[in-house]
Amino acid sequence: QVQLVESGGGLVQAGGSLRLSCAASGSILSINRMGWYRQAPGKERELVAEISSGGRANYADSVKGRFTISRDNAMNTVYLQMNSLKPEDTAVYYCFATKGYRYWGQGTQVTVSS
Repeated sequence: QVQLVESGGGLVQAGGSLRLSCAASGSILSINRMGWYRQAPGKERELVAEISSGGRANYADSVKGRFTISRDNAMNTVYLQMNSLKPEDTAVYYCFATKGYRYWGQGTQVTVSS
């Protein structure tokens, strides 16, 4: 079992920045990919960014150039630095970790006001 705890969400004005963190605990050995999905009201959950254990990152087109994902394997933590935020980035952001099975965090709300 892998437990994921997210932090860093909140309310920010358009153009602002937020940094999300997700700390993994439990059976953390050999966690492969970690990353973030988001789900806005009335929409499906979508991948925002993910990063492999070796540091290879993948981003949704909508966030490329604005968001940066990073990972500290020693601290078992993944980060999402979100800059130039837009109202359409408003969503609940969910951290995930993959180790055969995909584990999920509880979600953190990000609200961007116009």
